[in-house]
Amino acid sequence: MSSDGPMSLDCALKQLSRTSMPILAGGTDFFPALRDAPAPAQVLDVSRIDGLRGIQRTASGWRLGAATTWSDVIRKPLPPVFKALKAAAREVGSVQIQNAGTIAGNICNASPAADGVPPLLSMNASVELASVRGIRLLPLQEFIQGPRVTARRDDEIMVAIHIPDMDEAARSEFVKLGARRYLVISIVMVSVVLIPDAQGRLKEARVAVGACSAVARRLHRLEAVLQGQPQHADLQSLVEPSLFTELEPIDDVRGSAEYRLQVVQQLIGQLLTRCLQSLTSPPSGDAGREATGEFS
Repeated sequence: MSSDGPMSLDCALKQLSRTSMPILAGGTDFFPALRDAPAPAQVLDVSRIDGLRGIQRTASGWRLGAATTWSDVIRKPLPPVFKALKAAAREVGSVQIQNAGTIAGNICNASPAADGVPPLLSMNASVELASVRGIRLLPLQEFIQGPRVTARRDDEIMVAIHIPDMDEAARSEFVKLGARRYLVISIVMVSVVLIPDAQGRLKEARVAVGACSAVARRLHRLEAVLQGQPQHADLQSLVEPSLFTELEPIDDVRGSAEYRLQVVQQLIGQLLTRCLQSLTSPPSGDAGREATGEFS
């Protein structure tokens, strides 16, 4: 297995079209997943492909290169609505993992507890997939199909994540609940985006929940109830379990399904309250300095 990655995307795509093989970027999920098994005879290392790393402003929003690391996300000056994504980035393992792990790797690993997925869902992210046949774009919700299952074809490489433009007044929040504060697999994750209108009401509300179903889900029924509410409303009182029909939490060693549903109701309510407060407060510098994901 060579440690030298291809230096051009065309080269990588041609190689992948000839021979199906695992794709390696940061390796933070790839190598632990091997356990005691030998490494594959061939691995396509995309970590050094030109143009696959970095965050750029586009005409329609933001482009996050697939090989962009979580540390890149944390350090990049971004609008306040990226606060949730930055908070999730700080939850991806240790600093060493954040320095190596890539945003596309977190998505393609397709863990139900992937930290980066709920914030990206709440930002209406889509993924860009390339092959020798061309480019295709998929909404993130369609790309992740189940635990460790995605819509990526064998000859495709994810090259970017796209986040569409949002109103500059939009704000976001994220929280992750685990058995301890750091280096832990999630019991529940919640990400919220609120977009106000000029009349002081919520033009749009987006709520995404991770680790409570086979894949992270948007709560569309709850979002419909929140839309149009005044910014001074008690949104927490509107959060009812009957609106969580998209979730199918399981019982496991980290928590029961009943516990997850109770916790997710509390966390959504708290996040909505915090996000409402941030709508009326001026941002204190870059979103990265605000994004802690912690509750007092």
